[in-house]
Amino acid sequence: MDANIALLLFLADFVQELYLKELKAYKMPPVKESDSVGQVQTFAEPKTPKSPEEADLASSLQEYESMAVEIEGQDAAQQASGIPAALPDWLEAEEEDAAPKH
Repeated sequence: MDANIALLLFLADFVQELYLKELKAYKMPPVKESDSVGQVQTFAEPKTPKSPEEADLASSLQEYESMAVEIEGQDAAQQASGIPAALPDWLEAEEEDAAPKH
């Protein structure tokens, strides 16, 4: 039985030595620049999009300058006539009484 164990150890060492010898003898093929051709797509930078504001900037500015100023709380008729709107009562300061109340 000891002979079988010795034979198995010898065979295991032989296989290991053969494997290590083949690993040491292996030469990697040189890497070439053209190896990636066909495997990887070439990079193409996308075109920069055109800004939509640049296309009609002059006419938009002209339209903005010709717009009527809208003030909240005023009628369109008052705005067109140029009459200033009456101030609401809550904006007026209250008058203080001269004599204090008891």
